[in-house]
Amino acid sequence: MALTYQACYLVHAGELDTAAALIDEATAISEAVGGVPMMYTSLVLAAWRGQEFQARNLIDTTIEEVRSRGEGRVLSLAEYATAVLNSSLGRYDDALAAATRACQYEDLGFFGWSLTELIEAAARNGQPEAAASALDRLTERTRASGTEWALGAEACSRALLSDGEAADAPYQQAIERLERCRTGVHLARAHLQYGEWLRRQNRRKESRAQLHPAYEVFRRIGADGFAERTRRELLATGETMRKRADGALSELTSQEAQIARLARDGHTNAEIGAQLFISPRTVEWHLGNVFAKLGVSNRQQLNSALSPPNGSVK
Repeated sequence: MALTYQACYLVHAGELDTAAALIDEATAISEAVGGVPMMYTSLVLAAWRGQEFQARNLIDTTIEEVRSRGEGRVLSLAEYATAVLNSSLGRYDDALAAATRACQYEDLGFFGWSLTELIEAAARNGQPEAAASALDRLTERTRASGTEWALGAEACSRALLSDGEAADAPYQQAIERLERCRTGVHLARAHLQYGEWLRRQNRRKESRAQLHPAYEVFRRIGADGFAERTRRELLATGETMRKRADGALSELTSQEAQIARLARDGHTNAEIGAQLFISPRTVEWHLGNVFAKLGVSNRQQLNSALSPPNGSVK
C-alpha cells in the first residue's frame, strides 16, 4: 500500500518511470503473498502516459475485475483515467462523458481530480453551464484545502471558463502557484492550456513560449498523449516540428525497463532479484533481452541507451 501511494504521488510529480517501477514492486509483493494487487495508481499512470491501446486494455480489465469484487470506488477512478486519456488525445466529447460518470459519486480522494477533467471537457464541448457547475463544486474543495496545487487547479479551471482577455490573469496565477509545488504534470498541462488559449488570441509568439516547456516535460517523462497534443498545437503556431523517435527503448517490457534502470544504477543481479522477487538467473535472462533490444553489450552502455532522445524541435 505504501509503494502504491508513493507511486501515485510520483505520477502527479511527473516521475512516471519511477512510479512504474514502484507499481511493479508492489505487484510482485502482492503476488508473492497471495494478495490482490492494488490497481489504483496503475490506472492513473496509464492515462497520463497516453498510450491508448495499453491504457484502454488496463482500464477495461480493471473495471471487469473490480465489479466482480464490488469495489465501486475504483470504478470512479477508472472513469477519471478514461477522461484524462481522452483529453490527452483531444477527444473532448469522450472525455466529458467519462468525467461525468466519474463525478456521479462524490469521493474525498478522486472527486476533485474528476471535476477538473469535467470542467475542461465541458468547456471544450461548448457546455459552459456544466463546466460552471463543476467549478462551483471544485472551488468549495480548493478553498477548504488552500494548497498551491488546489488553488492552481482552481485558477486554471477558472481560466478555461473566462471570456477574452479575462483568462490571461488566472492562467498566469495557475502557473505561478503550480511552480511552487511538485505537481509536474499539472504544471505542464497548465502551460499547454495557456498556450492553446494564447494561440486562439493570435498571440503566437507568447503561445510558443508556453507550449515549448509543456512539450519538453511531456516528451521527457513519457506522457505521449499530451506530448502529441502539444506538438500539434506548436505546429498550428507555425513551428516546424517532427515526431519523437522512441527507437528500441519503447520495445522494453515494464519489467525489462525496471531491471535495466536498476542495472544502470549499479545494482548486481542478486540485488535486483531480491528487490523484484525473482532469481538472479532470471535477471540475467531479462538483461540479455534488454541488451539485444537496446543494441548494447554491457551495463556501462545502459546510461546513454536509457536517456531520453534529444529535443524534437528543428
